[in-house]
Amino acid sequence: MTPVHLALLILLLPLASAAFIALFLRRAGGLASAVSVTACTGLAVAALALAFGGERNFPASWEWLRLGGFSLSLGFKFDDLAALMLVIVGVVGLCVHVFSLGYMHDDGAKARYFGGLSVFMFSMLGIVFADNLFMMFIFWELVGFSSYLLINHYCEKQSAADAAKKAFIVNRVGDFGFLLGIVMCYWLNGTVNLTELAAHHVYSSWVPLLLFCGAVGKSAQLPLQVWLPDAMEGPTPVSALIHAATMVAAGIYMLCRIEPVMTPTALTVIMWTGTATALYAALCAITQRDIKKVLAYSTLSQLGYMVAAFGLGSLPSGQGDHKVLVAAGVGAAMFHLTTHAFFKALMFLGSGSVIYGCHHEQDIFKMGGLKSKVPLTFATFTIGVAAIIGLPFLAGFFSKDAILYLAFANNKAVFALLAFTAVLTALYMVRLWKIVFLGAPRSEEASHAHEGGLSMTVPLVLLAVLSVVGGYGFFFEKLAGSVAHLVPEAGGSDHTVIFVVSLVVMTLGAGAALLFYRAETADSLEQKSPGLFGALSALKESFDAVYNYYVAKIQQRFAILLNFLEQVALAGLIIRGFSGLVGLFGIGARALHVGSLHAYVYWFLIGVVILWAYAAGVF
Repeated sequence: MTPVHLALLILLLPLASAAFIALFLRRAGGLASAVSVTACTGLAVAALALAFGGERNFPASWEWLRLGGFSLSLGFKFDDLAALMLVIVGVVGLCVHVFSLGYMHDDGAKARYFGGLSVFMFSMLGIVFADNLFMMFIFWELVGFSSYLLINHYCEKQSAADAAKKAFIVNRVGDFGFLLGIVMCYWLNGTVNLTELAAHHVYSSWVPLLLFCGAVGKSAQLPLQVWLPDAMEGPTPVSALIHAATMVAAGIYMLCRIEPVMTPTALTVIMWTGTATALYAALCAITQRDIKKVLAYSTLSQLGYMVAAFGLGSLPSGQGDHKVLVAAGVGAAMFHLTTHAFFKALMFLGSGSVIYGCHHEQDIFKMGGLKSKVPLTFATFTIGVAAIIGLPFLAGFFSKDAILYLAFANNKAVFALLAFTAVLTALYMVRLWKIVFLGAPRSEEASHAHEGGLSMTVPLVLLAVLSVVGGYGFFFEKLAGSVAHLVPEAGGSDHTVIFVVSLVVMTLGAGAALLFYRAETADSLEQKSPGLFGALSALKESFDAVYNYYVAKIQQRFAILLNFLEQVALAGLIIRGFSGLVGLFGIGARALHVGSLHAYVYWFLIGVVILWAYAAGVF
């Protein structure tokens, strides 16, 4: 089988699975789950074979649509970057599918759920393979559609329906900017093919900034971050797949894809957006009680790290003119994307195991004592926590250090903010770990918690192993090839500084959490400092309050005005007015039909006179 055929097989397997489930298995949940898992297993195996097979940059493109001089092609761009993302999507997707067999075992809409997973996998793989921005946008929107379906799986719950609509609408805001960027890129360059853009393009900061809007929506960066915490209303495996490892990572992947069109101005905006998001989300995570929302804000913060890393890969202002060096930013961002995909998917699935064992209880202050109740989940979740806080020699330690080194070398202010964010990361993650697993059970559900079956524990073990080895050179370089060589390495004294800073921030954050928080039914921060707790809690609500005010007081009133103008001007004056005028002419014409031959003769003669006058030039 040629690489092109293998890539086509990978892309079409989940589509075939989704179509088969939709057509024949809508009421057969067990069979639908088997079909979906089998398809995902096949694509994961094929993805590993393609990624590790060494085949790169094989030509494959088909013209899909032509309008005059404009043509829209669908094609594959498979390089080291795509190989890395392909393995992440395939491996994490398979783990989520297998975990879902146990977690969704008794769900009445299991067929719809697994069909949605297959649609999502197809959509995400299309983004990975896309060789041009138009094709990427098509699959980008399909990802939004499939995520809407999955977030809204529990559609009988109003909160789930609201969260799905919110995610869909907020992402459309970012996607509108993304589409404008694609159109502007085509207008300036005559192409949106990624390979051609890398060879030559017209430089304009508007193009990368508009394209970045898509990443702001998908990767939930400020100010469009409000949808991701609410999206935790979906099933927990969906959170692991969409909101930890793949969908939200699509924005980072897209940024790395459009690296050739970047300018120093755009990179500066991207850098500060990521830094602000990382700090904001870390502050929000400290006060959360829902285990999934803590992980959601953690994801926001880590995505901010990746975006900041990409922006940090530029040369200082004034150097290199338009020759922007973003290779180091691409390497650091993709390195952290890879390690984060493994340990965050591990923690989301671990939280799913906890929720399942505690009979769907999600409040961490109603848990406790789970260390002995779910020992395997505890062990693997502990590895995930250790990885994200940067424990030396785990995956997260290496990727976080690469970002901190970039910040230290390029922008000391960003370095200070990211280091402080790392302290907060250790604080809220160890807080979560201690309250959930240590102490005594604080509810009836926690007292009777139990471990899930093999389908739920095997994925945890695999992801735990990847959370350990995923940051080592032998793993990353074999998978990513040239991308791995872009990862910045600190040398000499810089290496010592970064290593010491990493240990200090981890120790400060983790130590503070262990000493300050107690495994009991109330939040220690809320008890001891209600003012600070209230201020941090208001951070999340502030954005929603602003958007709600805008919708109610500005957008809704503008919509009412437009509706009034439409009713008066369009429906009233134009439509009803012209129809009334036509009716008047009809009434007049009908009045002429009196049934008298003499009257018709007079009208005939009048008509002849008018015709003669017109022919003679009187008028």
